[in-house]
Amino acid sequence: MGLHFILQHLDRPGTSVRILFVDFSSAFNTIIPTLLQTKLNQLSVPSSICQWITSFLTDRQQLVRLGKLMSSSRTTNTGAPQGCVLSPLLFSLYTNDCTSKDPSVKLLKFADDTTLVGLIQDGEESAYRQEVKELAVWCRHSNLELNTLKTVEMITDFRRNPPALPLLSIMDSTVATVETFKFLGSVISQDL
Repeated sequence: MGLHFILQHLDRPGTSVRILFVDFSSAFNTIIPTLLQTKLNQLSVPSSICQWITSFLTDRQQLVRLGKLMSSSRTTNTGAPQGCVLSPLLFSLYTNDCTSKDPSVKLLKFADDTTLVGLIQDGEESAYRQEVKELAVWCRHSNLELNTLKTVEMITDFRRNPPALPLLSIMDSTVATVETFKFLGSVISQDL
């Protein structure tokens, strides 16, 4: 994660940063091929590639093998194959239209790792809270389930006596606050 813009913000008086580390339940398994095709069309991806991707993601046979035992196969029409090198790219394209509208809120994405960064000035965090609500709505429309039990928030404030900030809720679930978080292989702490 690019921490430079966070540190620049925290260098100013009266500032804090709220970082929401979003967890999706079974992210790659929830891609709807027809919705992905619509999103790819909006990105001006050639229709032949869109059709190939839709074909690749639909009518896939799956089975489970355990030792010498094998289950019967099932056909699936949702999701991207686990372990496929295309799956992170397809998920990134699927979530490309999930953006932040407010300049004080940054949305950082890498495959299924999504982070919302609210740059708070003088305790004014309404834009951040609104973006969190809009993220939840976007997830519902895109068939993605926010895992509110694994989604966590880190609050960074370098002031000597930082004010108490109200807890964040997503879909009536209070988001846990953490002091450290492992993001993309790096441990980030609230004191940066």
